Amino acid sequence: MISLSLAEIASIVGGRQHDIPDDGRRVTGPVVADSRAVGPGALFVAFAGDRADGHDFAAGAVEAGAVAVLAARPVGVPAIVVDDVVAALGALARAVVERLGTTVVGLTGSAGKTSTKDLIAQLLQRTGPTVWPEGNLNNEIGLPLTALRADETTRHLVLEMGARGVGHIRYLAGLTPPRIGVVLNVGSAHIGEFGGREQIALAKGELVEQLPAAEDGGVAVLNADDPYVRAMVPRTKARTILFGEAADAAVRAENVRITDAGQPSFTLHTPSGCSDVTMRLYGEHHVSNALAAAAVAHELGMSVDEIATALSEAGTLSRWRMEVTERADGVTVVNDAYNANPESMRAALRALVAMGTAAKAKGGRTWAVLGEMAELGEESLAEHDAVGRLVVRLNVSKLVAVGGREAAWLDMGAKNEGSWGEESVHVSDARAAVDLLRSELRPGDVVLVKASRSVGLERVAAALLDDAGLEGAAGAEGGAASR
Repeated sequence: MISLSLAEIASIVGGRQHDIPDDGRRVTGPVVADSRAVGPGALFVAFAGDRADGHDFAAGAVEAGAVAVLAARPVGVPAIVVDDVVAALGALARAVVERLGTTVVGLTGSAGKTSTKDLIAQLLQRTGPTVWPEGNLNNEIGLPLTALRADETTRHLVLEMGARGVGHIRYLAGLTPPRIGVVLNVGSAHIGEFGGREQIALAKGELVEQLPAAEDGGVAVLNADDPYVRAMVPRTKARTILFGEAADAAVRAENVRITDAGQPSFTLHTPSGCSDVTMRLYGEHHVSNALAAAAVAHELGMSVDEIATALSEAGTLSRWRMEVTERADGVTVVNDAYNANPESMRAALRALVAMGTAAKAKGGRTWAVLGEMAELGEESLAEHDAVGRLVVRLNVSKLVAVGGREAAWLDMGAKNEGSWGEESVHVSDARAAVDLLRSELRPGDVVLVKASRSVGLERVAAALLDDAGLEGAAGAEGGAASR
């Protein structure tokens, strides 16, 4: 973060100073909400969460080098006390971004946000220092924490914006006003909370409504292939760039194909020319993500050849998103267990089929190890049933549905579509899934593991890749929890 005195921070956030002997001391290090990440010069932000209260770690944070704590109550060490820690963190981020004047790129969508954010970051960092969130820090806490990593050298700030309801993205865009806004798609993720796809479109479109006017440099990057996103054009005063496979898209893909390894290849067209791309990522759904990233990079001055090269070399930066690992015995494990919704589930299954084509020719099989897609509300039964049916229609060799009611619906859909015998199996939990897979996997098999984050199916993928087993996998994950 840029260097700020405690007095300046207190003024920005409207806070009260407690136990601060010298308010001229400066925060020169990171702003963090995890005491384990504190370093010299840091500002520690204390949140009272469900699992832990950050105020309990305030003294340790200062001992580790934090200059002060942003807190909701006095904590016995130097602190700036505010009525609302979340609002204060947002105010601090807004002030810092305004001072920096860096180019802010905001993106949202029902699926693909994190993968696209990672692609945009890998392209833009070739042109200058770029800050982007680790994982999917896309809410009212994660977004300002990411923004506060920017400093005077930062040329681009790429921010992912999630929403659980109407008004959330408007709030986030107000914290760190973007000049470029990207809307990827409008799908079924969180449809149970929103109440319908029209409401999701209303919420996602808040991003383009917050952009500057075209004459002030505002640019809306919109998916021409999604009718809900295309319909957002009248909602913005910014200049619009369409991306997709549609003929009128300014940034589009032609000659799309999938390699034998399951990786997309296409010809990238931009207003300045065209160039061929073959991605290292897996699945045709990454074509749309790549086009969105290309549109942003083109807007910020990269040539079409530079963009194509960068897309062809880009990898996966975030964990558990189509992570492909081949074991020594020839079994390939695809860990896509970070999250799931109907759109991303269908995309992952099609990627599995593409990856399994060569494997099946040599006697290998494709396995879909699937769990619940959360927050689908009244659509949950129909959507899980539809995914189970799709597994059969795509000719996936084996379905292992993991969990309770929703997993039973996946299994039911497969069986109603025409699965028979042991092609579809319903097991109670991750341990049962691992036991089944260990007993039946053979060289050449390809295994996709996918479910909503709350299911924790990454433990299955980890256990298949780690002789420590399910306990070892769970233990390794535990270190990722924040406080």
